[in-house]
Formats: sequence, C-alpha cells, structure tokens
Amino acid sequence: MAVFKRGKKWWYKFVWNGELIRESTKQTNKRVAEQMESAHKTALAKGEVGIRDKAPVPTLKDFAEQDFKPYIEARFPSKPKTLEYYRTGLKNLNGYVPLANAKLDEISAEKICGFVAKRREAGLEVSSINRQLEVLRRMLKLAMEWGKVEKVLPRVEMLPGEKHRDRVLTIAEESAYLEAATAIGEQILESYRRALEGIRATMRGEEPIRPEDPFLLRDVTTILTDCGLRPEECFRLRWEYVRDGAVHVPFGKTESARRTIPLTARAAAQLEMRRAVVKGEWVFPASTRSGHIEKSSLKKQHSKACKLAKVADFPLYTFRHTCLTRWAAYMDPYTLGYLAGHSDFSTTRRYVHPQAHTIMEAIERARKAQGGHRNGHNAEKPAADERASLSIIN
Repeated sequence: MAVFKRGKKWWYKFVWNGELIRESTKQTNKRVAEQMESAHKTALAKGEVGIRDKAPVPTLKDFAEQDFKPYIEARFPSKPKTLEYYRTGLKNLNGYVPLANAKLDEISAEKICGFVAKRREAGLEVSSINRQLEVLRRMLKLAMEWGKVEKVLPRVEMLPGEKHRDRVLTIAEESAYLEAATAIGEQILESYRRALEGIRATMRGEEPIRPEDPFLLRDVTTILTDCGLRPEECFRLRWEYVRDGAVHVPFGKTESARRTIPLTARAAAQLEMRRAVVKGEWVFPASTRSGHIEKSSLKKQHSKACKLAKVADFPLYTFRHTCLTRWAAYMDPYTLGYLAGHSDFSTTRRYVHPQAHTIMEAIERARKAQGGHRNGHNAEKPAADERASLSIIN
C-alpha cells in the first residue's frame, strides 16, 4: 500500500499503466485510507477488463410506476379498454405488498401463489385473476427484454377452470327481453307525460327534464343481437360508420376487428329511426367523458329488463355470443370468424355449438352433394353411427 501522510490527512500514490495516480483521502485514519486506495485500484481494473458493477434491480412496484405504466400510456392512448385492463391489473398487483415490494429478481412462484390466494380470498373468479396474472406476465417479460434483471424470471402460469361465455338466448328469451326493453322506454315517456301534467309543471312553472333517449336499451340490444358486435364496438359507433346498408368497424385491438357487417332489416330500421332524432357524431351519445354510452349507462335498465322478461341475468356480451352461435349453423367458420372480428380461429370455435338438427342437416347436404348413393352393405352402419353421435351430443 502506497499511502502517506501529509499534515493530518492521508494520501495514496501508485502508478497505473504508466500514469501516476495521487489523491487525498481526506481521512485521518490510515486503515480507511488504505481501503480507499484499494477501492480505486479495483475500479480501474474493472474498467480495463470490461467488468461493470451490477445495476440495482427495481422492485415490482417501482418498475410498474417508472417503466411499465409510462410504456402502456404511450402505446395505447387511443384504446381506453386496453388501458383500463392494464391499470386494473397494476392496481391489484401493487396492492399485494409481498409481491409489490419484492425486487424483480426476487419474485418467485411462491410469491405469485400468495397473490393468487389473496385474490381468491377476495372472492374473484378465475377469469378475473387470470387477467391480472396476464399483466404480471407481460411486466416480467418486458423487464427481461429491457435489461432490468440479469436472470430469467419465473414463468407466470394461468389458472385452469376459467369460465367462457357460452350462454345462448333462446328466441323466446330474446323476444321477452326486447319487449321488456320497449316497455321500459314507454314507462320513461309515460313518466315524462305525467310530469308535464303534474302540479310542479302546471302550477309552479317547473319544466320537467325531457328524456333524451328512452329506447336506448332496445336499440343497443337490437344491434348487438343482429350484428354480433362487441358491446364496446356498438357503444363507439359513429354515424359515418353506418352506410351502404352495413356497419363498418374501423377500430379494434387487432387488424381482424376491422370488418364490414351487413345490417338486417330490423337493425337498419332502428338505426334510421335513431338518425332522425339523435344529433351529433355518435349513434349512441351520452353525457360521459367519452361522449358516447359506456357499460355503466345500461346497467340499471338491463337489470330491470331481465326481471321484467323473467330471464336469468346475463352480461350484454351474451347478445353477441347468441348472434354468432346462430350464424354458425348457416355459414362456414372462416366467414363466421371474419364477421366476428377474430384473429385466432380457436376463438371462433367457442361460438360453435353443434345441435342435433344442424348436424343432421349438414349430413343430408353432404350426401346430396355426393349423389346420395349407398351400398346396401353399408346402409345400416352409418345410421347407427349417427344415432351414437347424436346421443353423445345430447
């Protein structure tokens, strides 16, 4: 060690690659001065051979706030649903302290299981927990890509048993619901008429608030049922997208979401009636931040319609599922996938629910196309196979 004292302070001096290094430690303790000299030599050695100090690893919460959140805000500014999905996931992940305060390279399967257990205790469905795990999986993947950690982070597995939307409304349920939705609109108008004749209006001169869109629920559910739109696609419809007897969907989370769907006579009539009374750019305007209706805009009316129609409560997405399931019986899966706006054919398969009568019709069409010839030798076996298949389906 080449340390020496100058006055009360210790200095160190050594030669590195022919260059004289001489600095004051500003210390009065010789041992501390020797340690500082050693640290300086070590730093020079690391720089010479390309060794770098290990970068500090952020916690999951810090990574979320400083890196991940700005990333999604910049990437999805025009997709409010996607932003809501990520923000909800981040809120719940940051709310679980053992995971949020853990450094990225300290996140283990045990901590992830603890988060899952906590969400189960809160009463969340498997599908809701999986959406939050998807956000965590995306965060860990980006952390590795951006060099925030030097090790491979654990793989985030989705929970099994997730429920898919598979309810299909019957014709009777659909008719009862639409009648209930129409009745709700008529009740709103009747309440307004009574208010016009009431004491406040006639004696006190108070003008009742005129209902802006009394048949909103009926019109929305008609479009969803006849066109198979996603609810958010319906909510965001502009009049410029309704033309040439079709609905044009120019937006979506994938390229496949952009599509053109021909209107039924019923849907076209509903839209023409709305066009005559609704002002502005939106087909379904509302006094919300976005300017159009949102999921919450129909929540109360939808619940009331289910009760009036005497059908079990269901999400609005069921109308889309019902529409696509009915179409599936009469069109090939590729056309169905296009009209549904699916980018993955495996998603389209969820909407196909073969029924006994549609299977028999398909078999008959195939036989007619082949000429309908059968050998007497094989005549009974196919019939037995058909009965066995139908018994399995039923």
